[in-house]
Amino acid sequence: MDLEVAGNVAIVTGGASGIGLACARGFAQAGCRVGLWDLSTQVVSVAGKITDDFGEKSLGLNVDVSDFTAVQAALEETESKLGPVSHLVHAAAISSGKFGFPFTNLQPADWPRVLNVNVMGMVHVAQAIAPGMTARKNGTMVFIASVAGQMGSQTDPPYSASKAANINFAHCLAKDLACHNVRVNTVNPGMVQTPLNRQVWQAWNDQQPEDKRRSYENWAGEKVRSVVPLGRWQLPSDIADMVVFLSSARTAQVTGQSINVDGGQIIRW
Repeated sequence: MDLEVAGNVAIVTGGASGIGLACARGFAQAGCRVGLWDLSTQVVSVAGKITDDFGEKSLGLNVDVSDFTAVQAALEETESKLGPVSHLVHAAAISSGKFGFPFTNLQPADWPRVLNVNVMGMVHVAQAIAPGMTARKNGTMVFIASVAGQMGSQTDPPYSASKAANINFAHCLAKDLACHNVRVNTVNPGMVQTPLNRQVWQAWNDQQPEDKRRSYENWAGEKVRSVVPLGRWQLPSDIADMVVFLSSARTAQVTGQSINVDGGQIIRW
């Protein structure tokens, strides 16, 4: 199937690892030049490996999405080196790093950084990138949210609330930008083995008595079997496949949608 994205430029925030990296590789494999924005010091070398693996020029930039000025500067550099941006994937996100059940396990001070990165980060990248797309009357945005934002996961309330905000704001963007032929959708992963998921286990495990602590593999394996009807982890590549598809010409009539890639987890909620 020809996705008709070859030759375009895609930006992937959080592109140095996990779902973001899988998305960046997916776009490069489909023939796009890719800009990876990430706080990781490895982002430059990760971009270089993508170039080596797929032959498409990639650019790695160290960017804090919670800083609007930094986002604007990164966009300017990306477009000067790769060209106008046709596709945005916003995967950059953090958790509180604490186990939030009940929510009083957290303090109000645990919330602002999560909301600043996960919510305002989305605002910043959309605010920076939308004007160019609307001027060109073409573009796609895909925001990585989570099933946690749909079902009110008690594991990490700040993260869960931020993901609900991502879904809602993406709907607002889709309505605003449709008249400019810019499509906006959200992809909601379920259980994916990423550094963020491992942080959830660590926060839970640290609170347990010594005799109830469990390995990540044991804890996560049981959780997947109990909450995911298909009974297996989703892979970062599973999320990336949906993201690239939603960014392609094959979904030209799809906007304002919130699509789960969760092994059926949400139907069990």
